[in-house]
Amino acid sequence: MDTSFVSDIAFTPQVKREQEKRGSRAGYARMEQKGGWRDRVSDDLATFVAARDSFYLATASADGQPYIQHRGGKPGFLKVLDDKRLAFADFSGNRQYISIGNAAENQKAFIFLMDYKNRRRIKLWGTLAVVEDDPALLARLVDKDYAATPERAFVFTLSAWDANCPQHITQRWSEAEVAPVIEAMQARIQTLEAEVARLRDGLG
Repeated sequence: MDTSFVSDIAFTPQVKREQEKRGSRAGYARMEQKGGWRDRVSDDLATFVAARDSFYLATASADGQPYIQHRGGKPGFLKVLDDKRLAFADFSGNRQYISIGNAAENQKAFIFLMDYKNRRRIKLWGTLAVVEDDPALLARLVDKDYAATPERAFVFTLSAWDANCPQHITQRWSEAEVAPVIEAMQARIQTLEAEVARLRDGLG
C-alpha cells in the first residue's frame, strides 16, 4: 500500500518528527488522509497565477546554499503552459546568473506567490529548467507590448502546491489599483475648492 503523500515533498521524515514533538502532526495527518496538497494546476490556481504581477523564485546550489529572487512584470507574465508546467521569459538583468547556475546543478525550486490585496499566498514546489533557443516557447511567454528581447525561458514543473492562511499578511495595493481612488478624490477636492471659491466671491 502506497503511504506517500504530495505534501511529503515538504513534510520530510525529520519535519514529521518535529510536528509530532510539537503537537501538530495529528492535524496534518488528517489533512493528508483527506487528499491534502495538490500536484496539478487547477482552474483556481491558474486564475490566481494570471492575476499576479510578481513572485519570488527560490533555488539552491548543489551544496544547498539557498537563493531567492524577485520576478516582476505585467499581470499574467508567469504563464500556465499545462496542468504541470508554468513558465516565464527571462530578460537581461544584472547578469549574475545565480538562478541559472543553481538550476544547472540542482533543479529543485520553489515559487512563492503573494496576493496582498486579498491576503492570500500560495506556495509551489517543483523543478526548474532553463530553456535556450526555443522561439516557439518564447513567443508564448512574451508580452507584445514589452520592448525588451527575451534571452531564454524558465520552465517550472510543478510537484506540489498549497495555499496558506491569511494571518499576518498586511494588505497592500498596487499603484494601478490605488490610482482610480486617488483620481476620484482629486476630482472631488477640485469640485469642493471651486465651490468654496464661489461662496467666497458671493460673500465678497
